Formats: sequence, C-alpha cells, structure tokens
Amino acid sequence: MTSAPVTLCFLLRARPDDGTEVLLGLKKTGFGIGKIVGLGGHVEAGETDAEAACREVFEEAGVVVHEEDLLDVGTVEFVFPARPDWNMSTRLFTARRWSGDPVESAEIIPEWFLVSALPLERMWQDAEHWLPVALRGEVVDAVITLNEDNETVASAEYSSRGV
Repeated sequence: MTSAPVTLCFLLRARPDDGTEVLLGLKKTGFGIGKIVGLGGHVEAGETDAEAACREVFEEAGVVVHEEDLLDVGTVEFVFPARPDWNMSTRLFTARRWSGDPVESAEIIPEWFLVSALPLERMWQDAEHWLPVALRGEVVDAVITLNEDNETVASAEYSSRGV
C-alpha cells in the first residue's frame, strides 16, 4: 500500500487574554471542499516535508514560514480502504514565527480559531483524534482508517509524547 506524502502546518499565535489561536482555513476547491482544514498539501518531487510545508502555507495563505521555524509534531497515516489512491502519509508541523498576514487564496479562506475551541464539527472527523494533541506541542504518531464512506473514522490508533 503506497501513501502520498503530504504536509500540514499549523501557525500558532498567543493571545494575551485567552490562550492560543491556530490558523486553519475553509477549503474552497478539491479534496476536502467545504471543510475547515490545516494548511498543507502534497510534497513535490525533490522537496523535503519542511520545504513543502513552507511552500503550501505561502500558496494557501500568503504567509512566509522558514524551515528553521517549523516544529515537527509527528505523523498521521490516513488509510482509505474504499479509495486506496487517497491514502496519505502526513507530516505535521507547527510554527510560532512567520511573516505576513494570512490572505484568502483560490484554495483557502484562512481563519484564526482558539485552540481551546477548535471547529471540529466542521473538520474531517479524524481531526478530533490527533489535532488537539499536536497543537499542545506533543509529538503524534497516528494511523487513521476511514470507513467505506471515506468520511467517518473506522479506527484511530495513536500515541503521543512530549517534544
């Protein structure tokens, strides 16, 4: 079973009054359309996961992130038994330093959300299993298997550890 290499990068910013916010986006086109998702996408030939994460954040939200500002917070393997060509091996990153303000692109409408109030009901169902852990700064290693509907979670196996 082969999995496409993918990255997700979550920009985090502190709010002095009520915690930390994460930049997510409403997907306007393609895979996951209509869902709130993390910024990211496929790793291109010759690219490292970190290079892909930086490129995708810029393409999707107009924000410049440098590789040295990425924190590797683990991996999620997504298994789609009904659509094996959708299988993804996803490297997760967070970043607390970048330049620029998020802007809408052809693919994403970026929006800040409190980490303590993630819009899980508007995201892929799997996010509830690993996203809060990764945003706390723990390293996640997960395997998410989807049901035949390619939407709901059949199983979620994961472990986490401090960075």
